[in-house]
Amino acid sequence: MNIGTIQASQNLVKPRTDAQNATLNYDAFLKLLLEQLKSQDPTNPIDQAESLAQLASFSGLEQAIKTNQKLDALLVQSSMADAVALSGKRVQSLTSELQGVVASVEIRSNGTELVLQDGGRIPVSQGIRVLAS
Repeated sequence: MNIGTIQASQNLVKPRTDAQNATLNYDAFLKLLLEQLKSQDPTNPIDQAESLAQLASFSGLEQAIKTNQKLDALLVQSSMADAVALSGKRVQSLTSELQGVVASVEIRSNGTELVLQDGGRIPVSQGIRVLAS
């Protein structure tokens, strides 16, 4: 069973922070551009081609951020599907002797945990083995 996609879901908080920072930088760029246009010397204007190139670059960055956010959402959905597939399966932790049948799965920002029928919890990030029934 491939659980790589479940493990990847633990890092989903950071891209959102990066996206918010980039959006703030994009807004700041637009404000600076407007201020620059307002206060430019009419006898020595800014090179419009350079300004448009910068604007296009930031627009491309904004689209890349939106694409990454959508990919993050797909990753979460894939992780959920993988986790649901473990329900009812007998698993064992690779770092301890803890094993049992998966009763439920909890996906949180800090990782995914398998909740066993006996109440035990196995963090997926530490690795699991799916045992034969």
